[in-house]
Amino acid sequence: MAKLNVNGAVRDFEAEQDTPLLWVLREQLGLTGTKYGCGIAACGACTVHINGVPTRSCVRPVSTVGAAEKIVTIEGLSPDGSHPVQKAWAQLDVPQCGYCQCGMIMTAVALLRDKPNPSDADINEAMTNICRCGTYNRIRAAIKVVARGGNTKSAALAIQHADGSTT
Repeated sequence: MAKLNVNGAVRDFEAEQDTPLLWVLREQLGLTGTKYGCGIAACGACTVHINGVPTRSCVRPVSTVGAAEKIVTIEGLSPDGSHPVQKAWAQLDVPQCGYCQCGMIMTAVALLRDKPNPSDADINEAMTNICRCGTYNRIRAAIKVVARGGNTKSAALAIQHADGSTT
């Protein structure tokens, strides 16, 4: 039996040494917010934080993650979706299909932690995740909203919502 520190709790698991961390998180620990997308670390749907660093879990063998390293998944970001990045994502209707969004959010959180007021170039450099729905403009706007303290009007998207309000 091996151990991982995931979302602040030490969890037991059994897996072959070359098993990707993604599969231990999803199949053994039941943390299904982290998604399988490509299996080659290209798309970012599997992004988690290991000691604060965004990491593509689909190519990270579980044997390379020590029991003392702190893994945070989308489920551990906040217990109720109240993290500022999650709130901005919801306010700006960022997700369409939503499949890639957990990885996008985890990458954006790390970006904003390291660069609280990122430039467009900073966002381009950090946000290498792939979104098949093409919500990149809203992703960029949501990152800027968080950087500006949560003011959705600063995103300047003029999004018309179903309730008639405009963001």
